[in-house]
Amino acid sequence: MLTFPNAKLNLGLYVTQRRPDGFHTLESVFVPLPWTDALELLPAPAGSATTLTLTGRPIPGDPATNLCLKAYELLQADFPELPPVQIYLHKIVPIGAGLGGGSADAAFALKAANDLFGLNLSFETLESYARRLGSDCAFFIQNKPVLAVEKGDVFEEIDLNLKGMSCVVVYPNLHISTAEAYAHITPQPPIHPLRQALAQPMSTWRSTVSNDFETALMPRYPVLAEIKQQLYDAGATYASLSGSGSAVYGLWESGEPTAVPWPAEYTVWQGGL
Repeated sequence: MLTFPNAKLNLGLYVTQRRPDGFHTLESVFVPLPWTDALELLPAPAGSATTLTLTGRPIPGDPATNLCLKAYELLQADFPELPPVQIYLHKIVPIGAGLGGGSADAAFALKAANDLFGLNLSFETLESYARRLGSDCAFFIQNKPVLAVEKGDVFEEIDLNLKGMSCVVVYPNLHISTAEAYAHITPQPPIHPLRQALAQPMSTWRSTVSNDFETALMPRYPVLAEIKQQLYDAGATYASLSGSGSAVYGLWESGEPTAVPWPAEYTVWQGGL
């Protein structure tokens, strides 16, 4: 079972309050980004244990704690008849970039196991498993634009069509941990309600749609503001930090991006949404 877990972009991201459980209440629109890893699940040979093989970008930490393994273990706890599997993950989407790559891998592992073994789990059931793995994991189950609220794991329908638009994502080889990003956030309600702001022409988003982590992180990492300005200089209609960083993206409502000589150490994805 070969799948291709895709990244996501955040259109606006507001941290509105701190929750009693230690998490934060968010408001953001999640949009699928067709920049993908590759994930394969295969039944393991008889007598073997479940294994995980990692290639591509290095993933920090103990492989035994990888979310793909945790996803399969969650299913095995409820479906003990599930056999051991071989999991192969080729990592392409940068880590610590605010693109949800690890969350996508976990969600796609759930979906792959569901399909491979014919569990016939509903979207709602798969989302409930995904929420136990991470706040934005559940988004990748249905993988369509949504307004995300609560911890980023409760979704509302939104009328948003970015099909055909050009997008450039720039990762400056800078890992920003979620803990570091939130340490510099002061929760507050947004000035412009996100749903209403995104309903206006994209040309207005620059002044009405923002990411709270820009205020927190750009003074500490000036390169993020520099990349954002370079994307606007290249003709982007809208540009923003994604998630808690450090990837910065630009959207072109029409036309093509002007070429930018990005530094060799940067990772740059360009394509259509």
